[in-house]
Amino acid sequence: MGTPEFSVPVLHAIHEDGFDIAAVITAPDKPAGRGMQLQQSAVKQYAVEHQLHVLQPANLKNAEFIASLKELQANINVIVAFRMLPESVWNLPPLGSVNLHASLLPDYRGAAPINWAIIRGEKITGLSTFFLQHEIDTGKIIHQEKIIIEEDDVAGTLYEKMKLQGAKLMVKTLRAIEANDYPSIDQAAPDPLKTAPKLSKENSQINWNDSAKNILNHIRGLSPYPSAWTMLNGRFFKIFKASVFTENTTGKNPGLIESDNKTYLHVYATDGYLALEDLQMEGKKRMSIAELLRGYKIV
Repeated sequence: MGTPEFSVPVLHAIHEDGFDIAAVITAPDKPAGRGMQLQQSAVKQYAVEHQLHVLQPANLKNAEFIASLKELQANINVIVAFRMLPESVWNLPPLGSVNLHASLLPDYRGAAPINWAIIRGEKITGLSTFFLQHEIDTGKIIHQEKIIIEEDDVAGTLYEKMKLQGAKLMVKTLRAIEANDYPSIDQAAPDPLKTAPKLSKENSQINWNDSAKNILNHIRGLSPYPSAWTMLNGRFFKIFKASVFTENTTGKNPGLIESDNKTYLHVYATDGYLALEDLQMEGKKRMSIAELLRGYKIV
């Protein structure tokens, strides 16, 4: 059960490793693009290419869908980046439902664990496989693996690492369950618990009344998607990359802009400034700061 591109390596790995995939369950086709043509999910594209049985329920509680699941007689559900499942689905197979989550649970439960680990300046994150239960991301942990967050990692690069390592971890998990030799560890939630709420326009906006390092982590954690954003000279800008310079900021209020309108654009934080390097102005393509300043002047 999965929908986005993040799910595909897991599907590929369990398919290549010889597991019998009773069905692939993914989101219904959706209209997209200028012509609003129906688009298949990344998971469906893989399933169709490899002639795997596909189900695309609009309602996971639908009686016909539940009946079709019962007919499959699957031993276990494998979930990667899918929707919230009703108990009638996750509790149906005799071996339950196992999920892959992109954090070291119990920290960073929620919709955007990759992003929030970088935003909050973590040096290490990881992957967890666990059994689903009633509360989201709270089930018993089977396996975990740590992943180092490098200084130059952004959400996009960490995503690529995790989707590949996650595929290997899921195969390891399924083989352990098949052999009935696996840990099943209760989650002991720390206080405070670090969470990973859904990203929104509100929590993606840059707060210049913060330290330069925190702002840089905010930019990294949202790059390339959905991207950190700010208003500069009354225009909406997405910021993808920046460098931090700490210095005495006496007389330099957070949000102050400095630019030679040729090669650099600096914006001050509380303890220094950020040199913006890669950004996108509303209605324009993504470009370097030098490209931007050739056609747009900063006041």
